[in-house]
Amino acid sequence: MNMNYKCICLFLFLPIGATAFADDFKAGVGRKAITPDNPAWLAGYAIRTKPAEGVEHDLWAKAIAIESGKNETVVIVTTDLLGLSHEISVEVANQVKQKLGIKRSNLMFNSSHTHCGPMVWPSLSVIADYGVADQQAVSKYNQKLTADLVAVIEMALNNLKPVKLYSGMGSVGFAKNRRQKTDHGVVGGWNDSGPVDHEVPVLKFETADGNVQAVLFAYACHNTTVPGTNYRINGDYAGYAQIELEKEFPGAAAMFLMGCGGDQNPFPRGTLELAATHGKELADEVKRVLSENLKQAEPSILTAYTIVDLEFKEAEIKKFQEDLRSDNVFLQRRAKLMVEAYNKSWNVSRYPYPVQAIRLSKDITILALAGEAVVDYSILVKKIYGRKNVIVVGYSNEVMCYIPTKRILAEGGYEADQSMIYYGMKGPFKENVEEKILSAIEFVMKKTKNKRRPKSI
Repeated sequence: MNMNYKCICLFLFLPIGATAFADDFKAGVGRKAITPDNPAWLAGYAIRTKPAEGVEHDLWAKAIAIESGKNETVVIVTTDLLGLSHEISVEVANQVKQKLGIKRSNLMFNSSHTHCGPMVWPSLSVIADYGVADQQAVSKYNQKLTADLVAVIEMALNNLKPVKLYSGMGSVGFAKNRRQKTDHGVVGGWNDSGPVDHEVPVLKFETADGNVQAVLFAYACHNTTVPGTNYRINGDYAGYAQIELEKEFPGAAAMFLMGCGGDQNPFPRGTLELAATHGKELADEVKRVLSENLKQAEPSILTAYTIVDLEFKEAEIKKFQEDLRSDNVFLQRRAKLMVEAYNKSWNVSRYPYPVQAIRLSKDITILALAGEAVVDYSILVKKIYGRKNVIVVGYSNEVMCYIPTKRILAEGGYEADQSMIYYGMKGPFKENVEEKILSAIEFVMKKTKNKRRPKSI
């Protein structure tokens, strides 16, 4: 009789403990189509000469709000866009703090960097020369996008429900390093020996009834499968991957996080069909990871957000005065910005660069770097803090230009130098850019209690 009593007590205790743990996380999802209504100029390729001519599939803004048992709430927002501007990122963050009480360190944005989405002006504005009607259209889209982002965040916060969070890791190989070394310097091409990051981190949010509420997955590769000759709106491989996953898990939100893919291109590339192929390959790998025994996360939400000034190399005003007389229209446009700034005494010698960390458990930290961070940063961070415990993403919060490392600055090439023309920046960063970013990373990782690994690793 005593033995039966003990068995019954044990049977009752385990479910009670499991249920309490399941309730430690709550999560809610919001989503809204952000496909432009009117003919829109597409961002990403300077060769385009006209607005979009149709929609292959919708673009989305999606938000997931995550709450721990201690009532700490973070919100992660993904967008099928080239990147958010500083203006929009700051305005949405301010509205969300005032209206919904979410502080800046607890709100993260990430953009897929599709080159087949609308211009988010003034990001990459040097590639376009807008007339009055075009400027009105892009400005109107910015205003609507700002309102839509606030709306999806509020939607996510209003839909909180108990969930379990699981994590896993996969890998796909279609990303290739594009920095090809030649006798004449680094050019855009293929570098089979160049660094890559093929890992696909996966987070699954599962409701009490066993349904998938949301899937977050990341990959470090440019969304440039579709070329600049395409004029149909689409999310490139990331868009197709999300569509594929949402077919597999009806009612769930598939959310793509762009990794440090600044110097990574999909291979092969050149058509919508190849974008769909890469998207399916990525989605199939995510599905495979979800079918395995994933690791369940115990809540311990901590956040940190900082800004570090990145310095540009010195450049005399004479250089930009000469560029104003160049036959290169893009050099002319960048020079016009610089000469106007000089005459108004604006400081264009630095850029205030945001770095953020969101820790969801002792085994899951998302490190968010702004701009087009190159893959070196992902590799460095994983070496320092451990590849299993940190998801490193670029294109977060705002996309202002490429973010090179000291190595890439020394090698030169598009990511180090030429790209700054199209982004309307003064010029290349100083060599201390890597040192400054790694110091900011150490600050936010320490604030979220992520310790550096031993130096011998």
